[in-house]
Order: sequence, then C-alpha cells, then structure tokens
Amino acid sequence: MDELLDFFNNPFVLRVTKLLLWIIVLVFAIGFLRKQIKKRINDVSIRYKAQKGVEVVGYFMIALLLLVFFTAKNISDYTIIIGLFTAGITFTLQELILSIAGSFYIFLVRVYKPGDRIEINGIKGDVIDIDSIYTTLMEMGEWVSSDNYSGRVVKISNAFVFKGPIKNYSMDFPFIWDEINILITYDSDIAMAKKIVVDSAVDLLSDYTENSRSKWNELLDRYYIENATLEPTVAVSLTDNWIALNLRYITDYKLRRSTKHRLFEYIEQSVLRTNGAVSLASTTLQLLKIPEVDVNIKKEHAKRT
Repeated sequence: MDELLDFFNNPFVLRVTKLLLWIIVLVFAIGFLRKQIKKRINDVSIRYKAQKGVEVVGYFMIALLLLVFFTAKNISDYTIIIGLFTAGITFTLQELILSIAGSFYIFLVRVYKPGDRIEINGIKGDVIDIDSIYTTLMEMGEWVSSDNYSGRVVKISNAFVFKGPIKNYSMDFPFIWDEINILITYDSDIAMAKKIVVDSAVDLLSDYTENSRSKWNELLDRYYIENATLEPTVAVSLTDNWIALNLRYITDYKLRRSTKHRLFEYIEQSVLRTNGAVSLASTTLQLLKIPEVDVNIKKEHAKRT
C-alpha cells in the first residue's frame, strides 16, 4: 500500500493523471457542445460548420495541452522515457494521426468540401460529411452505369489525401467535357449531318457554355493552363462500316447522363426530319444465298451379266 501511495504521490504521475483528466473533460465538452448545436441551430449549413468548428478548437486545445506537458521543464529527467513512449504511440496510431492531420489539411487547403463530387482511392461519389478522421461519400458507379448513386455510403480515411490523387469534379470548374458518337451511313449527306449535330448541341447546351465561360476564365487566371474551346465541336472519322461524327461538348458535372440522353433524342428527331438525306448507321449482316446444286445420280439400267 505504501508503494502504491508513493507511486501516486510521484509528481510525474500526478501530472500525467491531470493531463488525462483534462483530455477527458475536453472530449466530453466537444460532444456536449455538438449536441447543443444540433438542437439549437436549424440551418443545416451553419450547424455543420459550427460543429466542425467546435471539433477543430477542441482538438487544438488537446494538442496544446500535450505540447505544454511534453515541454515542461520539471520533467526533463523523463526525456528518454517520454521519447520512447511518444515514438511507440506515434507508430501505433500513425494512421489515426495521419487522418487527423488530413482533416486539418482538407479544411485549411480546401481540397474538397461537403457537396463536392470527388474520386479518391478509386472510389467516386458526392461528399456528404467530413469529420476529424473520415470523409463520407455517397458512392457512385460500381454496378450502376453512368453517374448514378449505388446506394452505398462509403467512409474513407482522411489520410488518403496524402497518399494519392484526388479528382474533384466541382471545386474550381463545375463543368466537364463529354463526347458522344453519331454513326451515319456512307450515302448520307455529311455536311447536313454535321450541321444537325452541332445545331442540336448549341440549342440544348447554350446555357452551359455561357455559364462555364466565366468559371473557365477564372481558372485560366489562377493556373498555368492552355485555353480550350467551350463551344460544341464535331470531328469526322471514317470506318469500314459507317461515318462517325464525334461530338464534344461541355455540360454540368451532375447532369452528364441526362444531357447525353437529351442530345441523342434531339439528334434522332432531327435526322428523321431529313426524309432519308441523313440515315443513322448500324451493324448489318448480308446473307448470301448459296447456289443450288443439282445432283443427278444415274442408275444402271441393266445388270452386267
């Protein structure tokens, strides 16, 4: 019992105990304030930012406590022990520490924010939450075609912001380029077909083109990047079976699938109104009739005697 009392009366043990108690108090305070903010603030955006602000301040205070503890002069005799202990904790919790550092990096550098569509660690989706350890995505793709939700909510460690590329579809330029191929037969009027495709894209996508122009100019001013054509363009290529008209256009990053559907529908109706001057092509097979073979077998009229 005396040894146990001597252990707890040790100044270093007392300081460690106080440190742990302060950390526990701060963690509970963070949780309490988050719950109060959730109850009292109705606006989703303001509530989300306030909760994240409480988390950031709380973790900063914990880091400050640790800094004061490890730099105090009266524990200089324990430098080696503390160094070994810190190294062990750092190695054991390196993924957690990297995740927390990643959360600060995400918020300070604005790598992405809730509402952005990103692809990270091979997973694509819309960001629905960012906490101190995980980024939560509403997944897209996988067994679902195009840019549709799969229905799965995916949590990705914030540490991945340091480990690989992050593809952001919406941060600086919320538009993307897309392409479709229109296939026509060789006996079609190519000039008319090109006009139909370009006019259809201009009629349907003029708003996207105009809205994207200012964003693109901001991108040119901010980054070292070459200028690009925002208006719809068509490139023609010849194949063994048909003429391919490749339409390149710009659209909203969230409306890629619906835009492609509207374009195909609009172009098909315009082609039908040409009364055969332009015909859509498809893979065809021509079956050749095999000539009939007349086989005449002569029977012996008489048996040899």
